[in-house]
Amino acid sequence: MLLCDDYMTPNTLDEAFSVMEAYRGRFKLVAGATDIYPWAREGRAGDVEISVLIDISNIPELKEKKIGDKQARFGAATKIQRFLDDPQLACALPCMPRCAVWFADDQLRESATIGGNIVNASPAGDGIPPLIAHRAEVELAARRNGKITTHRVPLDQFITGPSRTALAEDEILVAIECESLPDYGGSFEKVGHRRSLVISTVCLAALVKLDAAGRRFEDVRLAIGGIGPVPQRLSDVEKFLLSGSIEEVRLEQAAEMPVMLVQSRTRQEYRREVVRGFVMRGLINAVRRAGGDVTSLTSELEASYA
Repeated sequence: MLLCDDYMTPNTLDEAFSVMEAYRGRFKLVAGATDIYPWAREGRAGDVEISVLIDISNIPELKEKKIGDKQARFGAATKIQRFLDDPQLACALPCMPRCAVWFADDQLRESATIGGNIVNASPAGDGIPPLIAHRAEVELAARRNGKITTHRVPLDQFITGPSRTALAEDEILVAIECESLPDYGGSFEKVGHRRSLVISTVCLAALVKLDAAGRRFEDVRLAIGGIGPVPQRLSDVEKFLLSGSIEEVRLEQAAEMPVMLVQSRTRQEYRREVVRGFVMRGLINAVRRAGGDVTSLTSELEASYA
């Protein structure tokens, strides 16, 4: 059972830091709060009691949005649903709409926030591989010596292990800033135990930019979650794909490369098959959405990974 003495909703960062200082060691930050009960259940031996839940979702800095041609910035309290129904976000982050579709159900998407998904630091957190592929940085704020300061950390360094991050107890994740890639094709692949409200076993984000003829990669970005302690870029696979044209045999070679990266303690063979298939399907879908020429691929291959 989760027990909470108070629930506070500060309207500014200053107010939030004041409450955090007053309840040092006895608070938990929430925004959408969709993970609070699963978090409490981790202490399966008994009740979890918190003096105060601090809901930071009303703070303006956590709700901002600035989308440019090169950079995109959005607050940590941005709802997952916004990546599905906000045209600016969907255009700047081409694999996030597909990610949002797979993220729980309508109700949860309207509550769950991208910042919460990041600080939860699940090895298979859905929103993390796409943002790593976008070279995202997280902006952290703290109030020290009476002054609020911020600093940024690359997302792939911010997450340090399963459920572990570089966030200090006196810090708040305020915003995410990443590359805006409106001329890329994007895809997001995910599988889990259940079709409804599925929690990822493996998830993969794919982003591609093609040459004018649509037959070669100008840029490829692949990031995967669920096969090790933290999500990661598939840099070797990206480098291989950039060295040649888009051909069936090369895609199959690329799909084989990350298979041995699977470090999960359970269902390793299953995950290896999933990784192989996800790289193929992610690339084919991303190439198609980037306007690429897929006529060199056999119809059987396209049908297999549609």
